[in-house]
Amino acid sequence: MNILLSGGTGFIGTALVEQLISSGHQVIILSRQTLSDHGSCRYVGDLDEIPADQPIDAIVNLAGASMAGKRWSVQYKQELLASRVETTRTLVQLCSRLEQAPHVFLSASAIGFYGPHADEVLDENGSSTSCFSSDLCQQWEAEAISANKHGLRIALMRFGVVLDREGGALDDMKRPFKMGVANWMGGGEQWLSWVHRADVIAAILFLLDRQDLSGPFNITAPESVTSRSFCAAMKKHYRTFVTLPVPAIVMRLLLGEVADELLLSGQRVFPAGLTAAGFKFSYPALDAALEDIVNPG
Repeated sequence: MNILLSGGTGFIGTALVEQLISSGHQVIILSRQTLSDHGSCRYVGDLDEIPADQPIDAIVNLAGASMAGKRWSVQYKQELLASRVETTRTLVQLCSRLEQAPHVFLSASAIGFYGPHADEVLDENGSSTSCFSSDLCQQWEAEAISANKHGLRIALMRFGVVLDREGGALDDMKRPFKMGVANWMGGGEQWLSWVHRADVIAAILFLLDRQDLSGPFNITAPESVTSRSFCAAMKKHYRTFVTLPVPAIVMRLLLGEVADELLLSGQRVFPAGLTAAGFKFSYPALDAALEDIVNPG
């Protein structure tokens, strides 16, 4: 297939590009970076560089500034919104300009869509609780859904916390453990819905291939864990000398809304859509995932 990919130079995107090319696909990457084309991979800095007669079979939209990159000032909230909603909008607009519209549009979202839900198990039909991250995800998904006017099959990928070596959330999460300090945040009972990056890539390829699948899909491992349980799992892989939880008040002073929405509350999310469709996770449990990431064979 000829695949247009936004966010192709990010943590998920780089791994996806490698897999797509090795599978024989042609990839066009929308990126603000100045990079040289190579082999089956072409880079564009603006969608206007894509001619109307360019064949594109699928669009995979992964673009978005990091939600945990910094405190959510008014300015950074605008950047978060623009990097998701406006990028998605331009991709949908491209579909109207192409002589032949793509067949499928896979668009990233996040389990932040649901907002905090304490211990409630959430599938794709779970309700949303109003907060910044939830409102952002709803606007993001609404832009993607608007592509249905061009006849595209649309899948919304609600990512959990993606774990792997060399980047992603685990870089920050493992830092205290590497220094001998085991920790969790706040009370430690908040849920962490995580997923191994290898399963993320496999799920994206699965959704690309399955023409019968559309709508929202939670891309999280089947077994969520609490923050305390994550700490216990990490201690099996790092030599720690003290367990020192980070008080909620400290997290709020350091990170403001980021702490309340992303770190001190959570969602217990189950990938019901993928499971029902027959997708098999390579890493359904945290211990096996961390063993692969921390101690690769």
